[in-house]
Amino acid sequence: MKKLLAWLRRPVAFGSTALLGAFAGVLFWGGFNTAMDRTNTLEFCTSCHEMGTVYAEYKQSVHYKNASGVRATCPDCHVPKDWMHKMARKVQASGEIYHKLVGTIDTPEKFEARRPVLAERVWQGMLANDSRECRNCHSFDSMDFHKQSDRAREKMETAAAEHKTCIECHKGIAHRKPAAAHDD
Repeated sequence: MKKLLAWLRRPVAFGSTALLGAFAGVLFWGGFNTAMDRTNTLEFCTSCHEMGTVYAEYKQSVHYKNASGVRATCPDCHVPKDWMHKMARKVQASGEIYHKLVGTIDTPEKFEARRPVLAERVWQGMLANDSRECRNCHSFDSMDFHKQSDRAREKMETAAAEHKTCIECHKGIAHRKPAAAHDD
């Protein structure tokens, strides 16, 4: 150990070690960010057969196809943009991988049986974070209420005045609302 410390104290050795450490750090960070980017794609999200049902529902929603041509994909709605919340969501997603591996939702019947619990979990998260991911695209400040239908304008103006969050009114907007889900 003393020989290693003596060697590291030499300027050339210290410089080489620091350079090697910096290079390894850049490689690690690049690999980490690449993995984060790859796991934030529609293709990755729908690669599990359990997602076939919700993917088919999403393809029938306004988030998939609409007059403006803007498409919100799985990560747009389910993965936060900022680093801290994104990392927390990735850790939470590792629990979902566990349930995939143990077969909790590995058949359409098991998935449907768990759907109310899964939906409630997502909705509670959206309530807790003020529908943060929805607000990446939708904000009351940028809405032109006069271009909305009378009913939509009334509802949206009321929601804005009462500081409501999106999920309070829009459960089931991109995926079928579970029959057993609670309406608050």
